[in-house]
Amino acid sequence: MKFIRWIPLTFVGLYLAIPLLATVVYAFSTSWNHTVFPEGLTLKWILTLFQDKEFLLAFGRSVLLSAGAVLLSVILVVPAICVIILYFPQYEKWVKAIIVMIYSFPGIILSVGLLKFYSVTVIPLVAVVVGVYCVIILPYLYQGTKNSLMTINGRQLMDAAELLGANKWYSFRKILMPSIYPGLFVATLLSFSILFGEFVLINLIVGSKFKTLQVFLVEQLNTSGHLASAVVFIYVLLMAILTFSVMQLSTRMKGANAK
Repeated sequence: MKFIRWIPLTFVGLYLAIPLLATVVYAFSTSWNHTVFPEGLTLKWILTLFQDKEFLLAFGRSVLLSAGAVLLSVILVVPAICVIILYFPQYEKWVKAIIVMIYSFPGIILSVGLLKFYSVTVIPLVAVVVGVYCVIILPYLYQGTKNSLMTINGRQLMDAAELLGANKWYSFRKILMPSIYPGLFVATLLSFSILFGEFVLINLIVGSKFKTLQVFLVEQLNTSGHLASAVVFIYVLLMAILTFSVMQLSTRMKGANAK
């Protein structure tokens, strides 16, 4: 009777997978209006998309915006997290309070507040979005960094390096960072995938002035279903590659820790 417990899981899996599969098939179909199955298959929509300058620019902006925010966070936020966890653990409660606040503010309300405040300043709104993105991925970088530091006993590692004559900056760059790099890399990949799919903030704050892939997708929904499906297929493919990379790295890290 073991198969009975697989029945609900099968229905849930089909419920989630069928819309995605239908979208992917529609991206490769010549026409799909009057029959159960597509009338033909073609690469026309994918090729058209990659010949569209607006799509390439939107894709590049999404990558630039997401990667820029992640890189900025790794340079500025991760060292601060390391210092707090290793030397000032009593302040971790404030970091956790900030993380709770991040989940408490809906994107629409946050966008309205940011527009009210920064629209009258000289700060570019794109830079405002990058700053907000750095805050949004704080929970993932914090947890990834903390787990990595706990795995390698970061404080003991730093103390041992200093006993051997290394200063804190050298110990941080040459010993601590290489040791936590695998866990930090997984956290950055996860953060990038989250920011790459973000739509509410970038659409409400900047909109068509800085068209990202998500904004481009919404525009295509009103013009061509085939092209919109092709955009979704490329997005899903990229997310699948990132997810597979994260899973592979996580598996390797667990194997290394087990040894």
